[in-house]
Amino acid sequence: MFKPEGIYVAMLTPFKDGKVNETVLRQIVEFQIQKGVHGLFPVSSCGEFIQMDFAEKIRCMEIVCDQAAGRVPVTPGVTAPNPNESIALAKEAKSMGCSGVVICPPYFLPITQETLEKHFELLADNVDIPVILYNIPIFTTPISYGIVERLSCKPNIVAMKDSSGSIIDAVHFMDKVRLMGQQDNFNFLIGREDGLFPALMLGAKGCMTACAGILPEVLLGIWDNYQKKDYDKAQELQFSFLNTLRTMNCLPFPVGFKLAMELRGFEMGEPLQPLSHTERAAMLDVRSRLEKVMGDLLGDYTVDIEKLMGKGS
Repeated sequence: MFKPEGIYVAMLTPFKDGKVNETVLRQIVEFQIQKGVHGLFPVSSCGEFIQMDFAEKIRCMEIVCDQAAGRVPVTPGVTAPNPNESIALAKEAKSMGCSGVVICPPYFLPITQETLEKHFELLADNVDIPVILYNIPIFTTPISYGIVERLSCKPNIVAMKDSSGSIIDAVHFMDKVRLMGQQDNFNFLIGREDGLFPALMLGAKGCMTACAGILPEVLLGIWDNYQKKDYDKAQELQFSFLNTLRTMNCLPFPVGFKLAMELRGFEMGEPLQPLSHTERAAMLDVRSRLEKVMGDLLGDYTVDIEKLMGKGS
């Protein structure tokens, strides 16, 4: 059964007039695939799925799947406040030919671990598609070690993305899966790009992160050098983009990440969540700093969109 492995992009979503900008989304897909990423995760947290209604989530999936055209796996997010909507989204993803789906705990209302486990079980039992658990405790109920231990034994729950940022949690999640004898059937991926290299050294099978789509050259470099056992180079690359990441994080999430994507040449649109005057003023400073640090990191980092889409000379 499919399991995600390698450098997956937690995709940012370009918007225009409050709707998904299909033209730019296709450009982004093409850019990321041509750079060599191993998979795409649209309708993600950094992709502002929380701002999309059901139809817009489906449209986003359709555009990404169509543009990817089977060149890389597509594993869209199907998170919703209730399991019925998640199941419906997952069935739509299956019908499009997606390789799997990603689900984090329901948001807003607090839930118990018992309810959370049942929520995941309902999805897994009602869809015929690989399921990737997503732990993001900054926004939702944390997933316990015990839930991961038990759910790793379900045949179509194949992986976990952990955005806790805790290397301790990462070790315990992987150990719980190992103790169940499921390490060959269940992959652990890091959700925080600043921990990619250490996570790989501990046994993680890759990442699902926003920077994988903004700075694919760097994240793929970490992966490739890890595979070649050039750990010094992988470590060097891990440290190389942290200043850029910290600069992105100076603005409300995910505005700084979308600003960096703008600088690469993609029209991301106005933030759907209105910014204060202070935050808008801060964008000018962050933009200037990003231009400097991204230039130091990548040199000429602006993408030629026409050439990318096969329209250039």
